[in-house]
Amino acid sequence: MTVKQLQAKGVRILRLVYSDLYGVQRGKDVLLTRAAHAISHGKPFVEAVMTIDHRHNIVSGDEAGFRDFIAVPDMKTARIHPLDPEVAVVLCDLESVPSHKPSGLDPRGSLKRIAERYAALGYSAVVAHELEFYLLERHADGVGGMRPLPMRDSSVYTVGPLADPTGLVRGMFEACEEFGLEPISMAQEYGHSQHEINLTHGEAVSATDRAFLFKSLVKQMADMNGVVATFMGMPVDDDECSGYHLHTSLVNKAGKNLFDAPRAKDGLSELAHHFIAGVVAHAPAMAGLLNPTVNSYKRIINGGLSPKFANWGHDNRLAMLRIGEERGPAARTEVRSGDGAANPYLVSAAILAAGLDGIERKLKSPKPVVGNFYEGPEAAMGQALPTTLGDALDALEADTRLVKLIGPELIEVFLRNKRYELGRWEAHQNRLTAWEIEEYAEAL
Repeated sequence: MTVKQLQAKGVRILRLVYSDLYGVQRGKDVLLTRAAHAISHGKPFVEAVMTIDHRHNIVSGDEAGFRDFIAVPDMKTARIHPLDPEVAVVLCDLESVPSHKPSGLDPRGSLKRIAERYAALGYSAVVAHELEFYLLERHADGVGGMRPLPMRDSSVYTVGPLADPTGLVRGMFEACEEFGLEPISMAQEYGHSQHEINLTHGEAVSATDRAFLFKSLVKQMADMNGVVATFMGMPVDDDECSGYHLHTSLVNKAGKNLFDAPRAKDGLSELAHHFIAGVVAHAPAMAGLLNPTVNSYKRIINGGLSPKFANWGHDNRLAMLRIGEERGPAARTEVRSGDGAANPYLVSAAILAAGLDGIERKLKSPKPVVGNFYEGPEAAMGQALPTTLGDALDALEADTRLVKLIGPELIEVFLRNKRYELGRWEAHQNRLTAWEIEEYAEAL
């Protein structure tokens, strides 16, 4: 929307937002009546916003004097906020100073570059984001002072008051539609107070923009209602884990699905098999981006449907990459290894970059796994995926092809941030726990 269109709708504030490396929304508000310079030249931010951890410790940036980058509004993304109609949210592209070239630290910019690589080959990447999340209440009996909202057990795939007794998730669903995020379905998931809202597929960058805004909107609405919405992989002991599944296909300029091949034995094109091969080959490195926290690996170890091997299969939810039975316009891959803590832009960028490498090098896909392959010979399962954050970060750093496609500067800072976070976790593990006192103090 243009400034005039926004003014006509009663908008008073332009909210300029972008993603940090974790997928957290950062930004500034400007008055619409004074936004002309910000729209044409952007707004400066200290680059250290990309080098802070979840506790706002500054990991790096001082060696360069805490430089600026500029957030330049992409006005075609402007949309009125459903919770405050006087605010319009606009996504920004990040630029370096003083060159005004795209910043190497911009997750959205990384995805845009990969999408452009596909466009140069005559393809348009299409993705759909499928995110699960929990609603938690603050309670002294919960782990870390939080526990799932009280509700009826065993309500998986139910809707209405049984699944959503407070009506909060329905409110989120309706707000997503009002915000232009194009939700298509909602339901309770398998976990207690675990939910899923699916978003319509679309061109890779715009669809991922919607997923990024979706996560922020859900968390904001939960907070306004006195609860916590979390996308972390395993927020509850002895319950289910939250995944992040990305569906992907390629279309040509006429909109034809290029993964579909009706005459092929499995209905998949050679292009689809190259894409699959690339994703499987780079899967260990992608784990650093798709499973970016120490908590992510508790999900992988304990979660029933969390992939543990780099493989693929036809309509097999145990596989890392699933090919559904649908063909024609709906032919697509579904990468099931991510969890909700991941940055939507980096999820899309990593999977599309891996698939692109498979296409450019014409990699051959391995044989698909069948049924419960965990009961079969280990050699048929595929390469084991990392089971710790440290191993995943090492695999990411070592995969120079994937790093080059996503962006060396972004990956360098991401690795530095995450290794600092990992160090804090390792220090925490060395602290005395209540379990040790309860287990040993009186007995020994």
